[in-house]
Amino acid sequence: MGAKYAGILGPLAFSAAVLRGCLQGGGVERTLLTAWLALWAFAALGYVAGKLAGWIVEESVAARLAEELEARQAEKSRAAAKT
Repeated sequence: MGAKYAGILGPLAFSAAVLRGCLQGGGVERTLLTAWLALWAFAALGYVAGKLAGWIVEESVAARLAEELEARQAEKSRAAAKT
C-alpha cells in the first residue's frame, strides 16, 4: 500500500509545485527544483503513510479474526460440555 500512496502523492505534489511556479511566474530552474523536492518529500510521506495504513488494517483484521476464532472455539467447548 505504501508504494501506491507514494505513486499518487509524489506526482501530485510535483504537479502542484509546477502549477504554482507557472502561476507565480517563477523561473524554470527554481520551479523544477521545487517540484523535484516536493516529489521526493511527498513520495516519502506517502510511502510511510501507506505502510502505516496497511499495518493498521492488517492488525485490525488479525485481531478480529482471532476474536472470531476464540468465540467459535468457546462455543464448541460449551456444546461439547453439554453432551
